[in-house]
Amino acid sequence: MKITNITRSPEPCTEAGWIAFQYELERVVSRDFILALRPLGSFIFLESLTKPFFKIQNHHYMIKGLLNDTSIRVAVHREHLNEQEPIKQLIESL
Repeated sequence: MKITNITRSPEPCTEAGWIAFQYELERVVSRDFILALRPLGSFIFLESLTKPFFKIQNHHYMIKGLLNDTSIRVAVHREHLNEQEPIKQLIESL
């Protein structure tokens, strides 16, 4: 899936050493897309909610979003910003 735009999120998390980015995607986030991200870290997918939510957490980053949305949020620790590259590569390969 193509990432059409990446913007720095206005969410205030820099005090804790994290920088959040909003990844705009070319298509909506599908169940298959969410499940394909599973290898990136600990995985939570609350599919039974009215607005199904997923979260993937690793030591240096966190990914979260909603099913059928057109964006996801990626937060990365400021000392590990290079960890975004494998995330971007996986997303672009789907």
